[in-house]
Amino acid sequence: MTQPVRRIIHIDMDAFYASVEQRDNPALRGRPVAVGRSQERGVVAAASYEARPFGVRSAMPSLLAQRRCPQLVFVPPRFEVYRAVSAQIHAIFARYTPLIQPLSLDEAYLDITQPLIRRASATAIAQEIRAAILAETGLTASAGISYNKFLAKLASDHNKPNGQFVIPPGAGQDFVAPLPVSAFHGIGPATARRMNALGIQTGADLRAFPPETLRQHFGKAAAFYHGIAHGEDTRPVEPDRPRKSLGKETTFDQDLIHDHDLNEALQILAEKVWAGCEKRGLSGRTITLKLRHADFSQLTRSLSRQTPVRDQSELLQAGLHLLRPLLPLQKSVRLLGITVSSLCDPQAASGAEQLSLLPSA
Repeated sequence: MTQPVRRIIHIDMDAFYASVEQRDNPALRGRPVAVGRSQERGVVAAASYEARPFGVRSAMPSLLAQRRCPQLVFVPPRFEVYRAVSAQIHAIFARYTPLIQPLSLDEAYLDITQPLIRRASATAIAQEIRAAILAETGLTASAGISYNKFLAKLASDHNKPNGQFVIPPGAGQDFVAPLPVSAFHGIGPATARRMNALGIQTGADLRAFPPETLRQHFGKAAAFYHGIAHGEDTRPVEPDRPRKSLGKETTFDQDLIHDHDLNEALQILAEKVWAGCEKRGLSGRTITLKLRHADFSQLTRSLSRQTPVRDQSELLQAGLHLLRPLLPLQKSVRLLGITVSSLCDPQAASGAEQLSLLPSA
């Protein structure tokens, strides 16, 4: 029996955090707004559409954003509000399908191949969802509609803000061909640079690249890259996708150079990460330490255990085990982070004999 063509919608809220702030404070409407802190080490969490013509973008240092747009208004983030609005939006999604895969508070995939509410087309469902979001939250959303997740994600960026776009069956390969690989969801900046060095600039270049050579350079990921270059993506919408990691990081107001300061910072982070693990009833076998230096160079170190971390003390000791070989510091540190991955039920560690820490490959 022939499987029906999948109908996937990618919903992406327009400048979500900034739009919530403009909705709740009429004085901000029509003005360039950045959600974040304007302090020296602040980072822009979101920028309104009025700020974007100045080159202000999310993840940009606040000082740089302010230089680019002197009239930029900074507002502190209110994540509890964003989470509440996100829950409203997801309740709207649930009227149409149980197959919802959140990517973040402001975007999600929906599989409406067999919708709960029948409509003439996926386009009509996307229009109805966007209208409901506007009516119930006062916010606009953009949508991409296609036959797989990769193309739906590309399509949602095609007509922003407050628009939608369809890539119908059979049109994916031609749509992808002229696009730069740096615009592909699933190909990060570092991978895009590696592809560019191999002469792969666009989707058409990626499609023409020999699969075996692609595998030599990119390993298992080559099959996915080869597929999306042809407009193909078999990944399902995963409504109950398990969490892969829990972590915390902090950017310091002043660079750290002394060992004891870094140790203290790591202790605070380990405490926060373990609180998150306990809240979710999770632990993990892999611990990763991240340091970013003042010159923005970055390094990570990981170790894997045969048993999951059992408590906050074990997590801290694992972090210190990774940190010690890096001391004394040769360069000051502006950011420190620690993450637990290979998550599992911590009861798996109950009664288990503690094993030595083994550096991961």
